[in-house]
Formats: sequence, C-alpha cells, structure tokens
Amino acid sequence: MILPGFFLTDTMRVSVWGGKEKIMKLLTKDTDYAVRALIVLALDKKKFVSARKISDTQDIPYQYLRQILKKLISSKLIDSREGIGGGVQLVADPAGITILELINIFQGELELSDCMFKKQECPKRGSCVLRPEIKRIEETVCTEFQKITIKDLLKKLGG
Repeated sequence: MILPGFFLTDTMRVSVWGGKEKIMKLLTKDTDYAVRALIVLALDKKKFVSARKISDTQDIPYQYLRQILKKLISSKLIDSREGIGGGVQLVADPAGITILELINIFQGELELSDCMFKKQECPKRGSCVLRPEIKRIEETVCTEFQKITIKDLLKKLGG
C-alpha cells in the first residue's frame, strides 16, 4: 500500500511582486519521506523491514531513503540490523514521535521568514512591525505540528 504524501501536497500559493505565484512548502520531501517510512515501520510493529521494501511500497528512491533512514537511526527513532531478516525497525513509541520532531531533524527550526536581505540579516529586523506577527504564526504552526504524532496518522489510515 502506497501511503499518500502527507505534506508535499499541502502547499500555500503566495502571490509575489509582479503577479507571479510562488509555492511555499512547510515541509520538505525529506520530512514527508520520513513520515511515510515511520508509518510503514509502525504498521509492521516489532519487525525488521528492509529499506528496499519501504522504497518499493512507498515509491521512494532507494538511495534517497537510505539517507533518510540513517538520520532516523542517529535520532534513535529506529534501529537497524544487517543480514538475513535484517532491515530497520521502529524503536520509538509512535505516540511520542511528533511531526515537529521530524521537521527539526530534517529541516531544522521551522521559520516562515528568515528576515534575510541579500544573504545578510535584515538591518530592520529589530524594529520590524511584521516580525512579531510572523513569530506568532510560527509558534502556532509549531504548536499544531507538535500535536500530530505518527500514531495519530496511523489512526487516520485505519491502522
């Protein structure tokens, strides 16, 4: 069963100067793939699942998935075992793995605006009247992503 790409389709279309539209993605492909891999592992509780199986069932490029799995291993969310019957296994409780945690692992801190101008911090950052509102929105988004767990997404899939 291929799981839907939970977040890559959830984009915001933003009009930018000149009438052109730009798509703002809250979550990257890495985070999306990590969520999908973790759901597969949560569905196969207490079993080692091969990276190839995850790659094939979720239509995630195998070498790309291996990099995602390495980060999940180093974050101690999954474990790996080599050889026959090996693969990766979920070791963290799905109820304790939040989307915000995965964002932090794969994207760093969530920022809607980095207040940069020509690759340098904006000189108006300290006095900007919009910045506090952007920070408030960022906090709201982070709070909401903190509420969503892998277990919650499993329930939505009927698992």
